[in-house]
Amino acid sequence: MSDRRFRATTAFQRHVANPLTRLLPFQTLLETTGRVSGEPRRTPLGGRRVGDSFWLVSEFGTKSQYVRNIQADPRVRVRIGRRWHRGTAHLLPDDDPVARLRTLPRGNSAAVKALGTGLLTIRVDLDD
Repeated sequence: MSDRRFRATTAFQRHVANPLTRLLPFQTLLETTGRVSGEPRRTPLGGRRVGDSFWLVSEFGTKSQYVRNIQADPRVRVRIGRRWHRGTAHLLPDDDPVARLRTLPRGNSAAVKALGTGLLTIRVDLDD
């Protein structure tokens, strides 16, 4: 069941949700560098800035394309509001992602928890 959920969710996100939400000026975006193409890849997501860090939870862990891009090159950019921030992403497999979701915005956290099959916490240390 989890493989079917992964395929259905990622297909919907890739072809419907992400292209639409990337256009919203208030949507948080994570920009990674494509590990094969070398091109910028922008993924809409939810999370929260805490001090000089931005926290998020990936719903499919290392199966997510943006997580694979981070593994290849941890230098990222995050758009929070209308401002872009450069930073370095860190995968935190020892962090409790369910507990972490309780500290992040409710709507996105509920969707990640409901749809996710391999939750993984990510912290982006912001440069500015």
